[in-house]
Amino acid sequence: MRDPATPSPGLPLRAVQVLLSPWSRLGLLVVLLAAAATTCAVLEPQRLLTAGWPPQISGGAAVVLFAVAYGLCTAALVPRPILNLAAGALFGAQFGLAAAIAGTVFGAGIAFCLGRLLGQEALRPLLRARWLAAADRQLSEHGFRSVLAVRLFPGVPFAAANYCAAVSRMGLLPFLLATGLGSIPNTGAYVIAGSRASTPTSPVFLIAMGFIALSGLAALVVAWRKRGRLRSG
Repeated sequence: MRDPATPSPGLPLRAVQVLLSPWSRLGLLVVLLAAAATTCAVLEPQRLLTAGWPPQISGGAAVVLFAVAYGLCTAALVPRPILNLAAGALFGAQFGLAAAIAGTVFGAGIAFCLGRLLGQEALRPLLRARWLAAADRQLSEHGFRSVLAVRLFPGVPFAAANYCAAVSRMGLLPFLLATGLGSIPNTGAYVIAGSRASTPTSPVFLIAMGFIALSGLAALVVAWRKRGRLRSG
């Protein structure tokens, strides 16, 4: 006869089911993002703009390490413009752009995988509002061109676009490809501006800043046009 004090064999299984439930995984995602954002707030990666890169790390290794750090920082919700300016200031236009684009794709991939694994199952049932359902349908059915447009006209915050795509049914490979291609123009402008930050009156710097302003204006126009379509969808 089983001792009444002995835990039921089903209790550990139920505990595991609770821990692996959609809402538990979503809670874990929130905790991870909060911890990462707090870490970045303490470490202040924006100090790269003033303090520079550690002198003991140079050459290709520095570019690769910066790209990895860039990706981790964007996944931790650090604003990309700061990192793009730092890439240009540290490595110049050519290598800075390569590091920034690689870091952008890496960080977007981290966010997408975390969102898909930990958040999709809990959040998809909440997409009941008409405009949310329309946005989800747009990403699920036309993911590549939708993400490409979002990256070309950066009116939607980088992290928000990552997690929206993760919650949709869009595939990872089209998401990463659209992110890499679509991020080149705006990222390049910031990197060039960072590489010429010491001469803010130079034509190259002014052209880069003008492009950034125009792309922001274009993002507002696109968002306004899409607004009515999503509401009616």
